Amino acid sequence: MDIQSRVLAAIVPATGREYVANENEPGLEVRAGNRQSSGNRVREVQVTGTAEVSCPADRVSVRVSVGSSKESVSEVTNSVSRRLEYILQAVRQHGVSDKDTSVRRFLHREGEQYHMNAEVVVIFSDFEKMEQVCSILLEKMDRSVCVGTPQFYHSPECLSQMRRRACVSAVENAQQKAREVSQLLGQTLGPPILIREEETKEWKTEDDEEYGGRNQSAASLPQLPCAPTVTASSQVSASFSLRDRGRKKN
Repeated sequence: MDIQSRVLAAIVPATGREYVANENEPGLEVRAGNRQSSGNRVREVQVTGTAEVSCPADRVSVRVSVGSSKESVSEVTNSVSRRLEYILQAVRQHGVSDKDTSVRRFLHREGEQYHMNAEVVVIFSDFEKMEQVCSILLEKMDRSVCVGTPQFYHSPECLSQMRRRACVSAVENAQQKAREVSQLLGQTLGPPILIREEETKEWKTEDDEEYGGRNQSAASLPQLPCAPTVTASSQVSASFSLRDRGRKKN
């Protein structure tokens, strides 16, 4: 992870000297001057820091479908209901709560035949359990059930936590840079004056992009479902007060 920072320090030295940054150190600018704020001298260091945080998908949904055609409503309903109950039982046995399961049924008639189609959508937070449930349903129900391709995604809670982590990491980086600069100038880093998040970005990458060569060599094989990864970046600006090392605390 590449982390960049820009530093600007405004200092009032006792001797009136001017501190000059190393020309070979990009992104660092140090100045000395007499700034006034409400009649008081301002002693501060201003920094900007960036950070990136990546988060893989934490949820996956699977659509399981069943159907039947009979000559009466009761027969077609019983046929589909038995298989639905088996699907729901398998899901519950693997620790999936009812709130993460939804069921839809559709009954219609064509000529003398009644047709019923039903689907169960299950949301998993444990990918291993998802694989186990799909394997059990395909093994036990065979062609009487259709298990769809798993769809991976990020929950709102996961994305929110990732954004907060990126911002906090950027602030931590800025504070560390400010501390190192204050030590270089013979100062002690004081409390923050202002912290502002200037810019945020997000982008998604698919896991299979990293294995492009392998997919091309095995083009005849079906591709496995991809779990996306989302990355968030944050850039912050922060100002910290400065104190002389020899200054006594009140």
